[in-house]
Amino acid sequence: MTTFVFRNQTVEPFLGYDGMTYSGYDDISQTPTSVDRYIWFYQVPVNPDACQLAREIDSYSDKLDLVLSGITQDRPFVVFSLVNLFPLKFTGKDNQVAEAITGFNQHIARLAMERPNVKWVDFSGFTGRYAADALVDWKYYLMSQTLLNPKLAKPFHDWWSGIERELMMQRKKCLVLDLDNTLWGGVLGEDGIDGIQLGGDYPGKAFTYWQRSLLQLAHNGVILAVCSKNNEADVDEAWRVNPHMVLKREHFSALRINWQDKATNIRQLADELNIGLDSMVFLDDNPAERELVRQMLPQVEVPDFPEKPYLLIPFFKQLVEKYFMAYDVTDEDRSKTEQYRANALRRAEQARFIDLDSYLYSLDISLDILPADEHNLPRIAQMTQKTNQFNLTTRRYTESDVRHRLDQGWRVYCMRVSDRFGDSGITAAIFLQPVGDDAVNIDNLLLSCRILGKGIEEAFVKTVLNLMRLDGVKKVMADYLPTAKNGQTADFYDRMGLTCVRVGDDGARHYELDLTSVYEIKNCYNIRVL
Repeated sequence: MTTFVFRNQTVEPFLGYDGMTYSGYDDISQTPTSVDRYIWFYQVPVNPDACQLAREIDSYSDKLDLVLSGITQDRPFVVFSLVNLFPLKFTGKDNQVAEAITGFNQHIARLAMERPNVKWVDFSGFTGRYAADALVDWKYYLMSQTLLNPKLAKPFHDWWSGIERELMMQRKKCLVLDLDNTLWGGVLGEDGIDGIQLGGDYPGKAFTYWQRSLLQLAHNGVILAVCSKNNEADVDEAWRVNPHMVLKREHFSALRINWQDKATNIRQLADELNIGLDSMVFLDDNPAERELVRQMLPQVEVPDFPEKPYLLIPFFKQLVEKYFMAYDVTDEDRSKTEQYRANALRRAEQARFIDLDSYLYSLDISLDILPADEHNLPRIAQMTQKTNQFNLTTRRYTESDVRHRLDQGWRVYCMRVSDRFGDSGITAAIFLQPVGDDAVNIDNLLLSCRILGKGIEEAFVKTVLNLMRLDGVKKVMADYLPTAKNGQTADFYDRMGLTCVRVGDDGARHYELDLTSVYEIKNCYNIRVL
């Protein structure tokens, strides 16, 4: 990815040189159009004249607006908030510089709401980790106009890598929790429902805060699961009876409460949730259990658990920042727990039927096919970043990338899925690149693992191809690009009737189809094209 950086000081030690080009200091006269994204990384200058400094800071908003006016919204634009690394005041009531900084930061927050390609980064999330005298090395500033201490370049790189993952929505999906001395203090089987440490004074209040925090994590799209050596009946009773319990059974999407080894249980949880082991984080107070999972399941992240309950508060912050931070969450993210619990009900319902079609009819499945628009575009982009198993090419796109393709005449459709057990939300997308006047190339096709196993993927593609035929498309091309995780899709286009015309040395397959016939679709789906 190539990036152009607008800056008013030396920032190369922090953002690096690979793929990066930089403006002159406070120079907005040149805005190259051949880059993939832009970064605005201004810092508050050093100036003892507060009035002059405040005016200069006020000018940054106008300069930023001028730059943005010349950039199309298909280019990501990342803006750093302003932080005063060297605040200097002569009177306690002089707040004009602070007010100017606040004004600029509020301005970029509004821009991020108004312009989908603008993302703002809270720079204080990095600078707040250090004492004031560690942030600036005056030798470097006076010799090379580098205000932020270059000795902080390595920790900045680590922080910035996390921010880039956040912007790309690349976070872990599932937090797997032990119970005794992890979700609450004490051992349920020994201390009893009323004897576990939860609520009241310390240490119970620490576990109450911990559970409240985990609940908010679930509300922000992270799946919670349990993996505990316990008697399930005792745990159920504790969830029902203990008045201080914040997290209860309904807040968890999957449970393994038994005496089996935890590595096996976590594998089963991954299979039940249909997610990869590398999407999971496991928490357990027992070092032996943690080491077992590290050895048996190296794909699973297993952080050390705090030894004292009062450390749970900073530990939760570290968890979020390292594994679960996202720039934004969609409605589908917020309803993850309900969606996965509904999947469990679907599996139980399927066991009642001896053939798949009867089961599908019983679900009353509704499929809404929608073109990409401003409302669903963030979710479509998010799926390209997160979907791995049913993803034919695994091409990753930002919101700006999707918008750019729409501007070039691509057709992008998504699908909302619901049935009598609940609404799974937008869980599929297809990207159609025009090739000449009467052909399209399926650049990418992806579906969430939550809806697989019911033939929905075939119904989606057949509906879209029927739409293309009505629009005059006569030929369809498509690629399958193998990855370590999408092997289950290797023969999908074969099953859809496309012909493989070329296989590359890397296993990539190119398909073609003459779109002459209407695809027949099972009538067990209620399909609407909106």
